[in-house]
Amino acid sequence: MPLLLSLFFGFVPVFFLAWVVYWLDRYEKEPKLLLGGVFLWGAVVAAGAAYVINSVLGLGVFLLTNSEITTDLTTGSIVAPLVEESLKGLAVLLVFLVFHSEFDSLLDGVIYAGIVALGFAATENAYYIYTLGFKEAGYTGLFGMVFVRVIMVGWQHPFYTAFIGIGLAVARLNRSWLVKAVAPLAGWSAAVFTHAFHNTLGSLLAGGLGMCFASLLDWSGWLVMLAFILWATWREQRWIIQHLREEVALGVISLPQYRTACSGWAQSVARFTALLDGQYRNTLRFYQLCASLAHKKQHLATLGDEGGNRAAIERLRAELKRLSPYAHA
Repeated sequence: MPLLLSLFFGFVPVFFLAWVVYWLDRYEKEPKLLLGGVFLWGAVVAAGAAYVINSVLGLGVFLLTNSEITTDLTTGSIVAPLVEESLKGLAVLLVFLVFHSEFDSLLDGVIYAGIVALGFAATENAYYIYTLGFKEAGYTGLFGMVFVRVIMVGWQHPFYTAFIGIGLAVARLNRSWLVKAVAPLAGWSAAVFTHAFHNTLGSLLAGGLGMCFASLLDWSGWLVMLAFILWATWREQRWIIQHLREEVALGVISLPQYRTACSGWAQSVARFTALLDGQYRNTLRFYQLCASLAHKKQHLATLGDEGGNRAAIERLRAELKRLSPYAHA
């Protein structure tokens, strides 16, 4: 029973947090299959490999120093941030390289990074809830650790790894080869630094007052990241408003459909009404393509025809024309 509870509280709250991250992507949803893949990478590959590597390197530090305090501090402040952010970031890098066409904006980088990090957090939370919670203090420790891992530090891993996604997205959206080379490294460095800072602070600040101060810093950082996500969402909306005006004039989409495409709330209403007459899939696909078209037109304006943006725009226009009679507005 304690193990099942640990798995439940490790994974179920994280599924809710993953839904929140998915919901934040208001206009151009990423493929669920791909998001599921990066979540599994975080939960199985990254978490499993990190456990082995952290343990081996931690043992090496202990053999060198013969000090548990030094080992814990070194593992938490240096080893774990380097290893864990590299393993989580590798999944985001693979999406960036293999599924380049799905990596269209800063928000996409945050979404993929956040989902892989939540997969990692689910496995890590279940492990800590059981070993440091139940095994050390029974059910009181178990529920106490649930509060710490889910409520107090629930967003820590997505926050760190988001910087890797942002770095890769900046590289994706720039022509400069210097930016393409530096931005991913800067994003990874920021992820490692924030992770190391949190772990070091947690090690040095013991007691209730110290935990409250660390939590205040954590939540401040998360709120800043939320503000960044809202700005990135607003920017995507501006792209849609700007680039889809022409599609109304070209007869690709209607004026009511244009207005719906420019509003996340209006799209939700359109999908609901489409559900009632069997046009949900067509309506969902239509507005997804509207956002994709706006992104491709933005890429054409800023990056030129790299990756065949012109051809992609024409393909999207053709499919939108086909779906337009079935899409609710």
